[in-house]
Amino acid sequence: MKLAIVGVGKLGLALLEGVTSRGVLAPHEIGLLDSNELRMHEIADRTGTLPLTPQGLRGAERILISLQPRVFPEVTEWLAQENAGYISTMAGVNVATLTRRLGTKRVVRVMPNLGATIGLSQTAITGPQEAGDAGDLAFAHDLFGAVGDAYTLPEHLFNTFTGMSASGPGFVAVVAEALADGGVRMGLPRALANELAAKLLVTSGELLQRRAHPGMLKDEVSSPGGTTIAGLTALEAAGVRGGIIAAVEAATRRGTELGRDQD
Repeated sequence: MKLAIVGVGKLGLALLEGVTSRGVLAPHEIGLLDSNELRMHEIADRTGTLPLTPQGLRGAERILISLQPRVFPEVTEWLAQENAGYISTMAGVNVATLTRRLGTKRVVRVMPNLGATIGLSQTAITGPQEAGDAGDLAFAHDLFGAVGDAYTLPEHLFNTFTGMSASGPGFVAVVAEALADGGVRMGLPRALANELAAKLLVTSGELLQRRAHPGMLKDEVSSPGGTTIAGLTALEAAGVRGGIIAAVEAATRRGTELGRDQD
């Protein structure tokens, strides 16, 4: 068993589907462990993977921990296995805490986002030298490269990455909802407004990737005395830019707090 996935929620399932569909691992090389045994067995039957008990982790070369940080202290006794490498997606739980609780320096800290569920995640990856020497870092890059883009990032930037990229889909969803509400307020049917808002963000993302700076796109659609600059003036007056910056700051601080809870 090359990988055991502990916690088969949205992320664990997305990773499972990504690595098997892209041939990174075969289904029979993956084990699953989840507190919801009925769901775990259903997924295992459907995907051809192996349902596990905690004792079954002894046969895993590497263990992916996809749990809520608050659960981690309760499960470390049976998670800690000799000669296994670990990959953790737990927000705020740093390499030092993983090493201390699991009793090994073969730990990799990763932070993906919800884009993993559609193969478009951005994932930050870091780990100590021991994880690199054992091939754990390269293995993590292969895993998360199957569900999007993977970036090597120094650990001191992980909570910032979490606050921006991992939490970002929630912030962008608020922007989309507000755009749709604005359309409804000015007369558009709700269903159409929701559809237009979602497609607008997809299109804008594609356009942004073709420009060196977001301000270039803003300037392209802002004609002198036109509708866009009038709307941008209203956004500035409402403090939208500052509000989004503050949201990233708050999410970053919360990631730091989650980490302290594990110390």
